Amino acid sequence: MNFELQLVPVPVSDVERAISFYTEKAGFHLDVDVTVREGLRFVQLTPPGSECSIAMGVGITDEMAPGSVKGLQLVVSDIDAARAELAGRGMDVSEVDVQPWGSFVYFSDPDGNSWAVQYIPPRPS
Repeated sequence: MNFELQLVPVPVSDVERAISFYTEKAGFHLDVDVTVREGLRFVQLTPPGSECSIAMGVGITDEMAPGSVKGLQLVVSDIDAARAELAGRGMDVSEVDVQPWGSFVYFSDPDGNSWAVQYIPPRPS
C-alpha cells in the first residue's frame, strides 16, 4: 500500500500575487486555476520535476493563516545551480548553508510561507 503525499495547502492573502510569485520567481507550473463557484477558487501549482503540488485559492485554506506554513522542502541535485536559477528570476534567496547532512538555500513567499531547497550528498555505502 502506497501513501503518496500529492497536495499541500499553502495559505496566502492574495491569490494573484501568489500565482505570480510561484510561477515567475519559484518556477512552479500552474496546473489548475478554476473558480468552482462564488467563494471557492482552487489553484494548484507544481514545482518542476515534483509529483507533489501546492494548493491555494479562495475557500481552500480558510482555517490557516497566510504565512503559517514553515519549512516546506524542495530537493535538488545541484544546490549552487538551484540558487543561481532562483536568484536569476529575482528571488530573494539565502546564500548556500552547508551542513554535514546537506546544503540548503532558503526563501519565503510574499506572505511568509517558508521554503528550504536542499541538496542531499550521496551517502557512503
